[in-house]
Amino acid sequence: MRRDDPFIEIESSEELQDYIEREQNMRQLAVQGLNLLEPAIDQAITSVSANRSYFLGCTMSARAEEHVRKTGGTVFPDFGDLPFNAYRSSLYTVQELMDGYERGKRQSLADTLDGKIYAYFKKHRVPNLPMAIIPALAFRIHDHAIDDAVFDLLYPEQDSPLKVVAIMGGHKMRRDDPSFLQVAKIASRLSQVGYFVTSGGGPGAMEASNLGAYFSEKSESDLEAMIRALSAQPQFKDDHYFETAYEIIDRHPSECRSLAVPTWFYGHEPTNLFASHVAKYFANSIREDGMLAIARQGVIFSPGSAGTIQEIFMDAAQNRYRSYGVASPMIFLGREYWTEAKPVYPLLKTLAEGRPYEKMMMITDDTEEVVRFIREHGPIQAKDNS
Repeated sequence: MRRDDPFIEIESSEELQDYIEREQNMRQLAVQGLNLLEPAIDQAITSVSANRSYFLGCTMSARAEEHVRKTGGTVFPDFGDLPFNAYRSSLYTVQELMDGYERGKRQSLADTLDGKIYAYFKKHRVPNLPMAIIPALAFRIHDHAIDDAVFDLLYPEQDSPLKVVAIMGGHKMRRDDPSFLQVAKIASRLSQVGYFVTSGGGPGAMEASNLGAYFSEKSESDLEAMIRALSAQPQFKDDHYFETAYEIIDRHPSECRSLAVPTWFYGHEPTNLFASHVAKYFANSIREDGMLAIARQGVIFSPGSAGTIQEIFMDAAQNRYRSYGVASPMIFLGREYWTEAKPVYPLLKTLAEGRPYEKMMMITDDTEEVVRFIREHGPIQAKDNS
């Protein structure tokens, strides 16, 4: 619960039952996406007042629902036959999104939960037309629920957030590209020294980021061997792209954590398999702004095209206008790429002149220099830059 939130969020039926037994009321609770049909919890709900409480998308008996309404609570019904839970109370897992995938066959993503949600989203997202109100509302509520779950992950204790570093880069980066190995090594080293790596959640540089964190307890030679194995299927459109990843996961299970933040807006880009937590959004604008906002320890920009360049300027705007209270490092990986192929860095240096975040920018080709710069340049409270 946030310190400024008068409502207490309940995230399991056990937590709700314990609360009722302890407090003998359900006042000002927010109960989201839970199955409350079990007889003991049903009995507990109907035994106390629900004044000013909200039950969002919960499965409950008609008796419990009537009692909540009569005692001053509000019930938000679910949206019916959706392939996703708009009121979910947790992040996704890779296993959940890939449910329905058949191992050993050519890619069958359309049969996965991930693919079914994408198909539903595409059906209702008609270019240049307003979206129908019920799907639009379900998408918005879902993305708020993901925001809430990300907060719970990153703030296990209110005043002790995880030290998040985001790694951005192109979805077309091949597994056999030297930059893929470089990104993976950076993610591995950052995880080893206590940072929490997040990526855009897709293939390419994003997969390299989550892969590096996944293997952060392995040696560098082990990581290189795994990438060589993955490179047998170098691009995400290859028939057995996922199978090579599954084979590695089967042989090398890991409990190392990282976050993937993909979007169904680009649902043709599959979610990579190496993140421990997946915050998948419908709205790409919310996803991108939010991912940059949580990366308070810095953002690393590996080679990428239009999407990555858009994120660069979004991050620069957040730093310049202290949108989230701090200025954080912006690191450009690939000196030639960011000064000649895509000469963004010289422009950013000009825009940053005289601003606090000017000192938070650097460009390099060296993996260890990236990690060192992150460790030596924590977020700074920005002065008034308006």
